[in-house]
Amino acid sequence: MDDDTRWFFPRGDLARHDWQTVVDGEVDGWQHTGLRVGELAGTGARLPAVGVERMIVPLCGDVVVEWSDARGGSGTVELAGRSSVFEGPADVVYLGIDTEARLTGEGRVAVAEAPADQVLDVQVLRAADIPVEIRGSGRSTRQVHNFGTPAGLHAQKLIVCEVVTPAENWSSYPAHKHDESIPGVESRLEEIYYFESAVSRGLDAPEQADPFGLFATYSSPAGRIDVNHFVRTGDVALVPFGYHGPAVAAPGYDLYYLNVMAGPDPERAWLITDDPAHGWVRTQWESQAPDPRLPYLPAAAPKGPRR
Repeated sequence: MDDDTRWFFPRGDLARHDWQTVVDGEVDGWQHTGLRVGELAGTGARLPAVGVERMIVPLCGDVVVEWSDARGGSGTVELAGRSSVFEGPADVVYLGIDTEARLTGEGRVAVAEAPADQVLDVQVLRAADIPVEIRGSGRSTRQVHNFGTPAGLHAQKLIVCEVVTPAENWSSYPAHKHDESIPGVESRLEEIYYFESAVSRGLDAPEQADPFGLFATYSSPAGRIDVNHFVRTGDVALVPFGYHGPAVAAPGYDLYYLNVMAGPDPERAWLITDDPAHGWVRTQWESQAPDPRLPYLPAAAPKGPRR
């Protein structure tokens, strides 16, 4: 089995039951992170009460989350979504371990997961309160929603964020790694990339347009890996170790990815080491202006009730 087959999955290859995508311990060599992506319709989707902490992220449309936990708590959270992942952040909710949930609504939802053993409270983050970070500059400008990072969310293991890269720009660059435990320098984290791509804002494309981007992962001292792939909506790349990046948005097409990270280190931290051959590129950003196309935000406030 080559690395493209083992660590890269085109849309549909990870389908299970009613989910379009499922990443969990059933994937050979995968331990610390999980992901579910699916369309909500009819009776919706159920999440069992197991030893994983979760974050519910609406990708398209609104989501209602009915939950109950092992301590006897229960409630309903209505998440105002968005028309697409290129329309700014959505409301999100964190559910601690041993929490059962039912998801209903119309549209597509992602559920980020990480095995854990600490019982933490439900946390709701509204779109208006999620910082929209413009990272990099020039052709390395991208938009990051850091709703599930250590600075913005109290969790035991789970780290989640999403990145929007406009057409012709590079993100996850310079290539970097997080596969060694070096206190204060680098942390060990598995990482999931879930991709979506669309015709770039403001362009009138023909019906046969085929939005795509590019993604790469390559070897580090922690292990051999070699993934170089076109990426389209619904594709998933797994990064068990190694340098990863760039994620490149092709001309004419914007690129989105949801990142899910967790690892074995006791401290929940996202600490990275750049590929020493390319890390110097960061210094070039100081003399460049950020891409004026960003931020991508909705034309109007998201619709949907909130509690």
